[in-house]
Parts: sequence; structure tokens; C-alpha cells
Amino acid sequence: MSSFDTTLTNLGINRTTNSNANKAASSSPTLGQSDFLKLMTAQLKNQDPFSPVDNTQMVAQMAQFSSVAGISEMNTTLKAISDKLAGTSKSDALAFVGRTVLTQGDVAFGRTAGGIAGAVELDGDATQVNVSIQSADGQVLKTMRLGAQSKGTVNYDWNGKTDAGADAGSGPFKVVVTAAKDNSAVVSRSLVWAPVAAVSMPATGSPILTLPGIGQVPITAVRQIG
Repeated sequence: MSSFDTTLTNLGINRTTNSNANKAASSSPTLGQSDFLKLMTAQLKNQDPFSPVDNTQMVAQMAQFSSVAGISEMNTTLKAISDKLAGTSKSDALAFVGRTVLTQGDVAFGRTAGGIAGAVELDGDATQVNVSIQSADGQVLKTMRLGAQSKGTVNYDWNGKTDAGADAGSGPFKVVVTAAKDNSAVVSRSLVWAPVAAVSMPATGSPILTLPGIGQVPITAVRQIG
């Protein structure tokens, strides 16, 4: 055992060594605030009276101690804030039940007044964006050509009439979007409005919303709330 280890032992501070691997699993290898104070006190008691500790060094050590204490208190405060926000997120998630949300999906149910509203999410500029509304069995009911669009979200609204002018009914409808710039495809996603039927709270991670026709999606996937 080194003289440093002996000093720590005399002060009542446990130090993890390679020969004490089992204890390392259950104790921290770092020094805490109380250990810091013990070491500083021991330094003052054992200093050479003819060559005392330099004032600059003492101030630096006190500043370090203050920084450690401040960081510890800040971590405690941040943990409390995090726990509070987590509780708030869960209570907010319960308020989603009965609301409608805009999220990624390709199945939509008709509104009471007929038709559906939705959006196309583009990862780049496009010279042509098309939205195909289809029946559950894949029959094309309506094709909407949105023309050239910039990168981002493009909203659309379908009145529920087919290309032939007939009433398409209440669905469910399948939505297929395509986008291209000249002759190259542009990555795009279909966003649809769906009612929230239920909310589940997993032990870890974000709350999960259950959406008819789409399934379960994390609350973080919601683009807009209706």
C-alpha cells in the first residue's frame, strides 16, 4: 500500500485498487465532496509551518470545490425538472384521446361532410407531386396533381368526389403519393389525419397512440393536432 493509500485509509476514505476488484463493483472509484473536504483539512493540518500552503493554491482548491458543489446541485435540479416534464408529457398524452392528429400513414377515413384532408411531406423540391386516392381494394378513385412544390409539407383537400364525379363514400381510403423532379424520384411521405382511439404508456420511451387504420405510432411522430 502506497503512502497515498495509507493517508486515505487514515482519513476513512476507501480507494478502489486492482487487487480489490470485487469491492469496485459496489463502490464508486471517485472522490465525493466529503472526501474532498477531508483531504483539504488533512492538507492544512499536515502543512509545513515554515512553508504553508500557497494562498493561490488554496483559492484554486476552494474554487474547484465550489464548482463541484454547484454541478451536483445543478444535476439534482435538472433531474427534478426532467421528472416533472415526463409526468407532464404523460398527462398531456391522455388528452389526445378523441382528438385527430396528422401523422405518417396511407389509410384515411372520410369526414362527415365527405372527402379527406392530408399532406405530402417532401425531402426535396419537386416539379410534379401526385396524390392518388384509392378504395380499399386498390381501385383508383381520384388523382390529384399538385404540380411543382418546394421541399417541405404540401397540404391537400379532397371533396370526396371521384374523377367521374360520383360520391366515393366514407372509406377507408388508401392514399398513395409520388413526387419527382424532372425524371428523378423525390423521397416523399403521405401524411393523413386520424382519430386517436387510445394512448398507452410504456415503461420507457414516448407514449404510444393507437390510430384506426394506421396502428400504433409514438407521440413524437405527430406532425399536427386537430
